[in-house]
Amino acid sequence: MTQDLGIEEQDRVLDPIDRISEVLFGLFMVLTFTGTLSVLDSGRDDVRNMLVAAIGCNIAWGFVDGVMYVLRNIVSRGRAARLLRAVRGAREPALAHRLIGRQIGTLSGALGKAEIEQVRQWIVAQPEHADPAARVNARDLRGAVGVFLLVFLSTFPVVLPFVFITDPGVAKRASAAVAIAMLYLCGHAWGRYAGLKAWRTGLVMVLLGLAVEAIVIALGG
Repeated sequence: MTQDLGIEEQDRVLDPIDRISEVLFGLFMVLTFTGTLSVLDSGRDDVRNMLVAAIGCNIAWGFVDGVMYVLRNIVSRGRAARLLRAVRGAREPALAHRLIGRQIGTLSGALGKAEIEQVRQWIVAQPEHADPAARVNARDLRGAVGVFLLVFLSTFPVVLPFVFITDPGVAKRASAAVAIAMLYLCGHAWGRYAGLKAWRTGLVMVLLGLAVEAIVIALGG
């Protein structure tokens, strides 16, 4: 079953951390706008301007994050190809072993010299044209679209109370409740995936969200 889960995660364009991180990013961004709204002085025009600014900002940042996702993948594949070339070109097997061990990380301590040598031989036997290509592919573009949608769509649950509730004070409280619930759920999922105490990670995300809004208010937003 664990093996099936590993295969399933590899088939996903965005892993759970990517998805949760992008939703959290979108939430933190929209909180910087909802936190600027004064419930005492704001009218419908102020609410409308806030909504336009929040949605426009997350559209822009969703696009930027999508581009950065593609660039990160290109750099990652470029580094992988560089490692493979370095292993093939190593003058001594011991140097290649160190390169491989450094790439594997702490888990390399569980491998003996024979196992790492087997990895080296496998790398050397692979044709160079099979190395990861440092260029954009269709999977990158699907991931970039997914990143954009996560950042963009995470805006709406938080701003919708301002659309349907005419009283800015009530709308702001409802929006804050939705944001807190979403932050907790994202933190909970993140902690659960990482093997941490999920409820504690959820609370940390809520506290971060409250801190963001407090800073915005303190800075005169």
